[in-house]
Amino acid sequence: MFDNQPLPEKSQLDKLPFLFSGKLLLRKEIALQDEDFQKLLKAKLLIQLKSITKRNFVYQCMRCGNQRPSLFATIPCHRCKNRHLYCRKCIEMGRVLECEPLYEWNGPRPDWTRHLAPSSWDGELTVDQQKAADRMVLAINNQEKELLCWAVCGSGKTEMLFPGITEALKHGKRICIATPRADVVRELRPRIQQAFANVTVQALYGGSDEKEATAQLIIATTHQLLRFKNAFDLLIIDEIDAFPFHADPSLPFAANRARAAQSTMLYLTATPRKEHRVRINQKKLPHTFVPVRFHGHPLPIPVMNMVFSLKRDLKNIQAPVPFLSWVKKRQNSTRQLLIFVPTIRLAEQLQETLATIFLKEQIIIAKDKLLFVHAEDADREEKVNQFRQKELTVLITTTILERGVTFSSVDVAILDAGHEVFDEAALVQIAGRAGRSADDPTGEVIFFHDGKTEAMIQAIQSIKMMNIRGGFA
Repeated sequence: MFDNQPLPEKSQLDKLPFLFSGKLLLRKEIALQDEDFQKLLKAKLLIQLKSITKRNFVYQCMRCGNQRPSLFATIPCHRCKNRHLYCRKCIEMGRVLECEPLYEWNGPRPDWTRHLAPSSWDGELTVDQQKAADRMVLAINNQEKELLCWAVCGSGKTEMLFPGITEALKHGKRICIATPRADVVRELRPRIQQAFANVTVQALYGGSDEKEATAQLIIATTHQLLRFKNAFDLLIIDEIDAFPFHADPSLPFAANRARAAQSTMLYLTATPRKEHRVRINQKKLPHTFVPVRFHGHPLPIPVMNMVFSLKRDLKNIQAPVPFLSWVKKRQNSTRQLLIFVPTIRLAEQLQETLATIFLKEQIIIAKDKLLFVHAEDADREEKVNQFRQKELTVLITTTILERGVTFSSVDVAILDAGHEVFDEAALVQIAGRAGRSADDPTGEVIFFHDGKTEAMIQAIQSIKMMNIRGGFA
């Protein structure tokens, strides 16, 4: 995480809390020469914590909370030559080895700036957005433990956060916005920095240039929370229902540990999971609800299109006839086309196939205007940006773009919408990519399938219900 460098000579003790407070670090992540490091240990400004503990014959990684035996292994120690246990669950964050401790700052907490007027955002919230924003401000001021903001796709959740963040900064609080995917972190970084121009902002994700995590306002992937402990006065978990947060127990574990003793946790989602809805209904989870998009138009309702030959067509890397017919009908449209598919392999194979078929069928889409993207694509950031800048006409994608990204004017197609990867939440989120701009508040969403699934039916019902609650009959 850090390169070794000499301890700063000027105002050393003033800078150290900002460098190390609120973190759980491996020795190699502490940017101090050994002599200075030992001085801090002797002064008990840094303390050692066991990295892997054992209780009742059960091992636990103290960084990620992992207790699954299958996710532990042994490796020869380069110092004592014995074999020691390490955690495989969080190894991508740096190996946690049984014989090497984690280090925690034990000195004074940083004195974060109390900003008199932190916001440089000159926008205006709608009535519904303002109600949600006011509720979040109340939760922050009262140090409520948690609050869920349930807001439909395209409602402007980021802008709704600005009053709450402003209030927190006025009181000298430290803030983290954690989101499941690096793409979203990269998209949020300039927006947040523009809205809070005089506040230190850093973005943390795998491969990011900013690694020190010394800013008052942090935007990070949820995995980066594994490095923090008792750090944030306001912790905002974006897309709480999304993979991997809802499916990986280490991430809620890390989030709860990363928050300060007196803090507020804000959850954001357009598609709360069943457990959240149950807690809301039982009045155990306070929430605020925003049923309308910022531009005041209803959510696009998906249309189901039956394709009997779908599985055979996709297996043979062919475009289904109903899909081609639909593309032909809309080829004079000014909207871009976002095509969702269930697997990486299909995304890669369809690029060349569709380019050839479109040429044959006289669908006017240049070959270099059609690309695919997926989570393992090294060029995914560039491709998404090309699509956003309208340098591409068609983008084939996996669920990596189901949420957290905004395109101004798109139609959306899902090939094999009945596939198991497209659960209700994913389908609602994918449909939410269309009609997000005030200049183009509508857009087509088509589910191409070979048999209705419960997820498809529930997704459409959910969208219709949100429209009804938003005042659209």
